[in-house]
Amino acid sequence: MEDILFTPVTINRLTLKNRIYMLPMWLGLCKNNEIGSKVIDFYEERAKGGAAMIAAGFATVNALAQGPVFGGHDDRYLPGLSAFAGAIKRHNCAAVMQINHAGANAFLADGIKPVSASDVPGMSKVVPEPLTLEGIRQTIADFGESADRMKRAGFDAVEILAATGYLISQFLSPVSNKRTDNYGGPLENRMRFGIEVARSVRAAVGPDYPVIVRINGHEFMKGGLTRDESKLFAKNLVEQGGVDCVNVNVGWHQAYVPQITANVPRGVWGYLSRGIRETVNVPVVASHRIPDPETGRRLLADHMCDIVGMGRSLISDPYLPEKARMGEEDRIVTCIGCAQGCFDAIPQNRQATCLCNPRVGRERATAAKIASRKKRVMVVGGGPAGINAALAAAEQGHLVSLYESGDRLGGQLHLAGAPPGREEFVVFANVLARQVEKSPVKVCLNTEMTPERIESEKPDAVVVATGAIPGVPPIPGVDLPHVVQAWDVLADKVITGGRVVIVGGGAVGVETALFLAEKGALTGEMLKFLMVNRAEDFEELYQLAITGTKKVTLVEMIDKLGRDIGPTTRWGMLKDVKRSGVISKTTTTAREITPEGILVADDGGKTEFIPADTIVLASGAMSYNPLEGYLEKSGIPYQVAGDALQIARALEAVQQGFDAGRAI
Repeated sequence: MEDILFTPVTINRLTLKNRIYMLPMWLGLCKNNEIGSKVIDFYEERAKGGAAMIAAGFATVNALAQGPVFGGHDDRYLPGLSAFAGAIKRHNCAAVMQINHAGANAFLADGIKPVSASDVPGMSKVVPEPLTLEGIRQTIADFGESADRMKRAGFDAVEILAATGYLISQFLSPVSNKRTDNYGGPLENRMRFGIEVARSVRAAVGPDYPVIVRINGHEFMKGGLTRDESKLFAKNLVEQGGVDCVNVNVGWHQAYVPQITANVPRGVWGYLSRGIRETVNVPVVASHRIPDPETGRRLLADHMCDIVGMGRSLISDPYLPEKARMGEEDRIVTCIGCAQGCFDAIPQNRQATCLCNPRVGRERATAAKIASRKKRVMVVGGGPAGINAALAAAEQGHLVSLYESGDRLGGQLHLAGAPPGREEFVVFANVLARQVEKSPVKVCLNTEMTPERIESEKPDAVVVATGAIPGVPPIPGVDLPHVVQAWDVLADKVITGGRVVIVGGGAVGVETALFLAEKGALTGEMLKFLMVNRAEDFEELYQLAITGTKKVTLVEMIDKLGRDIGPTTRWGMLKDVKRSGVISKTTTTAREITPEGILVADDGGKTEFIPADTIVLASGAMSYNPLEGYLEKSGIPYQVAGDALQIARALEAVQQGFDAGRAI
């Protein structure tokens, strides 16, 4: 039976070998608008991996569109652009450059104001200068010139970014467009700028050159563009603007709905691309949270889209398309939507990395190599750091043994995947376990490492990745029988009562609160059944879906919860905490635990007794390295990685383990 994912599709006169389109993303690899070797190496690896079409972006259309992105507003950038396009195309992959003006979201040099439709601030927080009519005409012309430049550079197509809250979105949305001239007011006027940009691009590149436009299927902004209005915009872009393909994005960056994170169900945004597809007569791209081939196939088979847009899925595994084509999907390293290495990098303007792929951004430097001398390597600890150390060492030809004291690989990834919406971390644990299974690494489970075993094995090198142990705060009553560790709660090793107080409001505390607050709430399957049969009114079902049966209280010493959660996921998790009825007490210290509950005090010294059946400790963790003293004296070369070295996130554990394995 033919695999729908690997059937050809045509955009204008460009025929793609399959339906997989790598979407443009911010990666932080570009410096001073110039395309360097890091950019080319990153994208060429994805072209080798089998995607039919790859878009990079965005590229600037003029100097006011600036940022840490590709230069597209001057011919001096042509050599880099040409080299970039050539690197992608040499692997039978179509090359696309996305062009854009950031508008109010542009981060410009001090003293230079960004421009927009109106004086409504964007992500830069600077009040922008509303574009004059002459400024509008010039910007429209700049889009056309930039598109022509991409064509001359050798790109197979150009994509106009008319989504995510950038300049075209700022004209289109009533949130940001307060104009009273022909470019403001009713939808027909607010669409005008985007349609004229599309016409300018079409005039610049000619009738036979593919023009793609990326729009929002829904803005998800209060008072913003609706889904029906987005469909009308798409229709006009095709019929009046001459666009050949519509790439359906989900919401603004500032949207009130999570879009790409692990708690977003796979393929959920297909209904937005479906709506556009039913409105236009050109190919439509679905995007966001399509991390695996099967989700893509389902969207195609169900007529939700014509092309599957994958972004972070191909950061995580550049060879996802080829593995799927060859029937080797069990080898795919699936993106888990954690955002730790990619989206969380944006506010800090740092280079993107990836929890699932430690090679990202350093493809050439970390290319596979064989060591000059084969060594016997012992890796202690089967969590993400230890597994990556073992795999990296084995890749170089070393004889590797991986020792894990528990009965499965994956370490704390299994705990991280216990709360609602975090199940993808377990997916990653299983991916790592499969990688080990398919490698020459020897695995020894249920094996506690001792100096005697090390001496008997006589390794040439050791990597210690023994993780961490939970902290125990010095609170009177902490040893009472109803006091338990958060890790044990997440592992379902203990049963908690109906009234639970969690001491510690960091990542583990927040995750444990969500885990407990969900107990007794309607599942998705239950909710759908009750909704379809109109068993209860909507508000009642909503409350039953978000509220469980336990009364949960979070106690945190500092003034905010989730301080160690990345910004991309933190706001959504805290929103869930509030929505689920968890009581949060910040700037509050635990004073004493009693059999009946816990005494706490706020930062002013005012005390309160909270009755509780169970007290859960989520008070941090401590590095655990029982072999350090022995190894230090043994003379055996060794390295320490992951939490055994320093308490950090899974992102750092993976990177450290991988680097330790490669260093042998």
